[in-house]
Amino acid sequence: MSKILVTRSSMPELQEYINEIKSIWDTHWLTNMGVKHQELQKNLIDYMGVEQIELLTNGHMALELSMQAFNLEGEVITTPFTFASTTHAIVRNGLKPVFCDIDPITFTMDPSKIEKLITDKTSAIVPVHVYGNICNIEEIDRIAKKYGLKVIYDAAHTFGETYKGKGIGTFGDASCFSFHATKVFNTIEGGCVCYHDEEFGRALYKLKNFGIRNEEIVDGVGANAKMNEFCAAMGLCNLRHVDEEIAKRKTVVERYREHLENVEGIQLSPIQENVESNYAYFPVIFDEKVFGASRNEVMDKLAENGIGARKYFYPLTNSFECFHGEFDVNETPIARHLSLRVLTLPLYADLSVEDVDRICKIILNCKG
Repeated sequence: MSKILVTRSSMPELQEYINEIKSIWDTHWLTNMGVKHQELQKNLIDYMGVEQIELLTNGHMALELSMQAFNLEGEVITTPFTFASTTHAIVRNGLKPVFCDIDPITFTMDPSKIEKLITDKTSAIVPVHVYGNICNIEEIDRIAKKYGLKVIYDAAHTFGETYKGKGIGTFGDASCFSFHATKVFNTIEGGCVCYHDEEFGRALYKLKNFGIRNEEIVDGVGANAKMNEFCAAMGLCNLRHVDEEIAKRKTVVERYREHLENVEGIQLSPIQENVESNYAYFPVIFDEKVFGASRNEVMDKLAENGIGARKYFYPLTNSFECFHGEFDVNETPIARHLSLRVLTLPLYADLSVEDVDRICKIILNCKG
């Protein structure tokens, strides 16, 4: 029986990609905001329903350079229940992450705990839409406006989602997306920032292109974070099929729910009102005392049967060894509790319902 990975990249037919990149051999324009880059940028603005987009080499640079473009200083309130990139982008900008605990149902930042963390050094809030679950956007916006703070969403998990009919990239001062190979929509490697303010956009563009304003003026100190033409071409291909891919993912998620919903000792992600989901991840929280088996025991049993699963997110970013004990994980007890019990199950468009049945049978056989 073939091994089942926790994720698998969506790809177009080979001939479609070959046809898409043929023109690159005519132009020899491989990077530096070429034709494919410009076309993808335009198509994404239309698909995502946003005002402005800047394409970058990856989602991490989207976060890191957005913080630079806003000239943030001091402290940034964020969540430890996230991938390393979120916290590292803050630290690499010379900013101090201040960790807010999470909501036990949506796994996103708990807005009721934000205000007590705000000091005169706070400059921004960086919430994360976790697993595609949308943050409490209205409450975060209210708090940010009250205290004059920027809001930069880590929206890496939410490509294609809408909230109350609006593209998820329209919220906050900026929303940062990852187009990594493992995401619902990928450009092999890539990312983007969605934003409103043109001045911010100009600063971001310079930061991704060595601080260059034009051929004769370099008035900033920037990085090199330009998406190349081959990645943009992959994005153009995948964008044509992303709705179909999301529909396939929905079928997989619905099958999981048929088996695992209402099982004692198992908590699933909520189905959020007013959210059109992209079905990016399928996290399961195991209460070992009720279910009769721990997250680790379930993971080991799946692995014995050639099935990959992931402790996502574990460990919490505020417990990383690179921070040398600077942060106290006990200050985010809900995040810590969930990180010790969460397991994300295999989910990708081509996963068969028969494989989902097999995965769930193994899980349920672990129940004590």
